[in-house]
Amino acid sequence: MHFTSEQRLDGGVLEREFTLGEIPGILWTPASVPAPTPLILLGHPPLGLRRMYPRLVDRARHSAAEGFATATVELPGSGDRPRWPAAERARADLRRAMETGEPVTDEIIDALILPLVDKAVPEWQAALDALLSLPEIGGPVGYSGGVISIGVRLAVVEPRIVAAGFFAGSFVPRAMFEEARQVTIPLHVLLQWDDEGNDRQAALNLFDAFGSKEKSLHANMGGHTGVPQFAGDAAAKFFTRHLK
Repeated sequence: MHFTSEQRLDGGVLEREFTLGEIPGILWTPASVPAPTPLILLGHPPLGLRRMYPRLVDRARHSAAEGFATATVELPGSGDRPRWPAAERARADLRRAMETGEPVTDEIIDALILPLVDKAVPEWQAALDALLSLPEIGGPVGYSGGVISIGVRLAVVEPRIVAAGFFAGSFVPRAMFEEARQVTIPLHVLLQWDDEGNDRQAALNLFDAFGSKEKSLHANMGGHTGVPQFAGDAAAKFFTRHLK
């Protein structure tokens, strides 16, 4: 891990950009919190860190106020990383289906999500290795947001992640339902009831499939970007219960 820049944000939060091989990322650590600090991995959709930065830094600031470090990495094929032709074709097929009103088929969802999960999860694990080697970062570790299928896979294969907060706002391949049954960590799942891009019933079915003994579904009225502030507060309390 190579740090490339750093700056102090409001409230004393330290923001450091880094690279891990070819993978860019950002680490935020709170001020005046005894080290080592619990860590939350901030997932996000494959839109690029530059585009997602305002939302990510807002989440990081709120987490820092609760005493957590947070970190994120650029997903494969996104942002300044090399183009991924197969992913771009899958996104184009999805856009075409949605623009014409045609069904979004299982084939489109599989091509869009499954290769991304296969590539992204080992990179998240490598980032976690590097982050936990820093003296100021310690366990336990949580995962928050992002493409829900990436979170599901991480919850199954990464024992260092002890709790996860998922946003039910992305397409889910059928194969991920079987993996969801293997998830056993505590889960906090947020669902926007009127999310225009989300199959509500699929989200409910996925929640039902999770094997966790402790899992809660928080459904709010509104579209994809209409998440109320109190929903974020509830997620913060969830991570405080399980990471401190």
